Amino acid sequence: MRLGREWRLATRDGGRRPRRALRECAKRNAYKLAIHLKKGALKVQPERAEDGVDVTMGRREATLDFVQKCRAAASAEDIARFLFAEMEACGIRYVACASHVDPLKPPTGAVAIVNYPHPWLVWFSDKKYANRDPIFFGAHNALLPFWWEEFVVQYDLARDQRRILNEAAECGLRKGLTIPIHSPGALPASCSLVPGPDGIDPLIVPDLQLMAFHAHEEARLRATGETRTPVVLTKRQKECLALAARGKSDPLIADILGIKTATAKHTIEHARARYGVSSRIQAIMFAYLDGTLTLSDLAD
Repeated sequence: MRLGREWRLATRDGGRRPRRALRECAKRNAYKLAIHLKKGALKVQPERAEDGVDVTMGRREATLDFVQKCRAAASAEDIARFLFAEMEACGIRYVACASHVDPLKPPTGAVAIVNYPHPWLVWFSDKKYANRDPIFFGAHNALLPFWWEEFVVQYDLARDQRRILNEAAECGLRKGLTIPIHSPGALPASCSLVPGPDGIDPLIVPDLQLMAFHAHEEARLRATGETRTPVVLTKRQKECLALAARGKSDPLIADILGIKTATAKHTIEHARARYGVSSRIQAIMFAYLDGTLTLSDLAD
């Protein structure tokens, strides 16, 4: 998935209107994440086989096992331990799955699953960088994951924001990938991943997203004491949302189900409204989070 090209399109007018540009970019690519999930996380990739064992499928089984462990976890600390271990198995050295707050002084209800170098966390906290962190700003305005290197090139950062990134790089935090997390009623959040020497395999990015979403949501519920309120979708809403998750357009969904295009669109919008989110991509993710949609629903 060429996220870099999308950043170039979003900022080719000079980068002075980041919020609007990013929102337009997300709107133009409403199905990008779903299509990427289909290609990267739900399809067996024969070329990835090693000794007859498909690497992507093995990663997927580990991801599903991680999801179950998160749901059964007794505490946010257990979830953090599971996430760090699973990300390490994916070649990730540092993880920050957290609300956009001071990581050393998180407010009530915030998520702070972070294993960044402690000297950096102290410096970040002392300097109050949470108020100016460019990665936080980028995640707040994006729906899709983005690579830091491409983000820096394409986005017109202020001098102090570039300084923050340069100082982070001096602490070993470079060449990262950030997964925006938009959870209804929650503080703005994201999951930033800094890889080890082998980098991040693009084929497992959808699995990283699923793990990040689940870890954040389960940790948030434990931090706030909230209980998950089940969202009940009608059969038609579930059908339309599942087809949208497979990358089908509204006209194609209508053709498959034998309904009007406007009906397909409105049905998905009603499902989105029930989850209280701003995009169908978020609705798809939360439908998967709460078990309304399963991998069998998402697979062709």
